[in-house]
Amino acid sequence: MKVVVTRQIPEVGIELLKQAGFETIVSSKDGVLTQDELKEFVKGADAILSLLTDKIDASVLDSAGPQLKVVANYAVGYDNINIDDCKAKNVIATNTPGVLTETVAEHTIGLLFAVAQNISQADKYTREGKFMGWGPMLFLGTDVRNKTIGIIGLGRIGLEIVKRLKDGFGINFIYYDLKRNEQAEKEFGVQFVSLEDLMKNSDFVSIHVPLTPETKHLIGEKELRLMKKTAYLINTSRGAVIEEAALVKVLQERVIAGAGLDVYENEPKLSEGLAQLDNVVLLPHIASASFDTRSKMSEMAAQNIVAVLGGQAPINPIV
Repeated sequence: MKVVVTRQIPEVGIELLKQAGFETIVSSKDGVLTQDELKEFVKGADAILSLLTDKIDASVLDSAGPQLKVVANYAVGYDNINIDDCKAKNVIATNTPGVLTETVAEHTIGLLFAVAQNISQADKYTREGKFMGWGPMLFLGTDVRNKTIGIIGLGRIGLEIVKRLKDGFGINFIYYDLKRNEQAEKEFGVQFVSLEDLMKNSDFVSIHVPLTPETKHLIGEKELRLMKKTAYLINTSRGAVIEEAALVKVLQERVIAGAGLDVYENEPKLSEGLAQLDNVVLLPHIASASFDTRSKMSEMAAQNIVAVLGGQAPINPIV
């Protein structure tokens, strides 16, 4: 059986596929395959190990052929896969949940501190030779302790952030989600509020929802203008959850103190004006980028393929 991997990933998953006896072909392109390149690359595949940068739709599934059995996404999110198309063609789709929870939570916390304490801007300032000695007003930031953090989406990652920060920093946590987590409310003292109240009352807003038709542009100009002038917005989920042009506008107008972004609405393209702002930290979608986590993702994606092509149920089925 033939397995195609659309981009180079940690070797542990590749080796697992080869050891299972599959012909395993990894894309040699240094970058994302175009849609036409993707369709050509998947021809004859029994399994596709895809990345979140690959748009998997009916045209790609058709290009692979009727023998295609599984698309294993190397990500926890799967907004790049047309699930209805997979269902229609009886192709199983899987993802890699759980293994990146702690890493993304740690990254989010790091990004939160980076924006609060002007770490990125101060680094750039120093490298450019502008540092002429200690100054009492140089890069004044804000303390994180005893502040209110609003979590939008109290799933695995959001809850992990609560666990990490609750006791050590005396944080007051509020959250908004489509579904209340009463167990977390009892155990960690988090408070369920409306989205409007969360935006109004948080010193830091951290987003942790999947990208769905319901969450696209969940945070627009109206929501952003509810925030405190001293508040910061952090996003490590999906870029299109925020209306990015509106965010640029409120950052330019200093409506909020700043933002920390690891994801963008039209990756890798940034909205006009975003890169020129000095009150935002911009990262290249690296929230899960640790050797341990990316290796676990590689292994899990491969395990899903091995299971399905071996006639077993997938470990992490989406559909």
